[in-house]
Amino acid sequence: MDYTVAVVILNWNGLEHLQRYIPSVVKHSEIAQIYVADNNSSDDSVAYIQNEYPEIKIIQNKENGGFAKGYNDALKELTEDYFILLNSDVEVSENWISPILEYLEQNPKAVIAQPKILSYREKSKFEYAGAGGGFIDYLGYPFCQGRIFQSMEEDRGQFDEIKEVFWATGACMFISREIFWKVGGFDERYFAHMEEIDLCWRVKNLGYQIYVVPESTVYHLGGGTMKNSNPKKTFLNFRNSLLTLYKNDRSPYRRLKILARLVLDGLAFFKLLIDSGFKHAMTIPKAHFSFYTMRKKRSEYTDVNMKGMYNGSIVIAHFFKGKSQFLALKKGFK
Repeated sequence: MDYTVAVVILNWNGLEHLQRYIPSVVKHSEIAQIYVADNNSSDDSVAYIQNEYPEIKIIQNKENGGFAKGYNDALKELTEDYFILLNSDVEVSENWISPILEYLEQNPKAVIAQPKILSYREKSKFEYAGAGGGFIDYLGYPFCQGRIFQSMEEDRGQFDEIKEVFWATGACMFISREIFWKVGGFDERYFAHMEEIDLCWRVKNLGYQIYVVPESTVYHLGGGTMKNSNPKKTFLNFRNSLLTLYKNDRSPYRRLKILARLVLDGLAFFKLLIDSGFKHAMTIPKAHFSFYTMRKKRSEYTDVNMKGMYNGSIVIAHFFKGKSQFLALKKGFK
């Protein structure tokens, strides 16, 4: 092995997660240097790592800048060839690193990858954040092999082939250091949620490839920092999804797509109003207004790779046509 590897776990007041999940990371990550990047925690998580795992290096961020700034600040300190960004609530399995790095090393155009992501609570099911690899529809709504919106599939080996995807999850992302900084790292305006999709789209707009390598499997608890019922999470997901579409879409219909999103997100507002109440539903129009203040000139790209984009609407396919499994989508992918 002629490359170096850093496993970087971003932590903010995550003592309980570290106690539960760090043992598997230490046990199965012999070829990597493990780092805990702490976002200015107020609990005893840093002291715990220092006392129990002196072989793990601590990176002390000065503030809680969320996922995006937290990782940007931490990774500036590192010189390893590959970064593995790992959530603090992930249990890894034996030989989870080598299959992915070997694939990246053998395929120069492949610069980002993820393992199969299964649920820590129900280990026979895919987990929301990444599942069997990420895809996106033409309006910017993300989904996965094994997960469409809140519908999670059983893992029956149906997605066990290495496959090019549109995005890899930030819960367990393998990325070369060179590429991470070539595209400027994460967009810190996102704070959290969908920043990895934005980064992957920027990478694909340079012509590179992203893969899922299912020979590697990890188990993600999910919702460890921000629960699905948290209005802030809803706000960030809707706002950041719009920003990602606006920044990265190269088609001549970008503005029409934003208008279509306004209509579909309006339908989501009424659904959330019924399910969760007015206060939670109002996060959607707030997300749109916030997005309109964040727009800026987009970069131009010359070698765009749209492999993994679904030409249809995943909203219509799922909510109006009842398609809850990835393989039911059949055709329609670029």
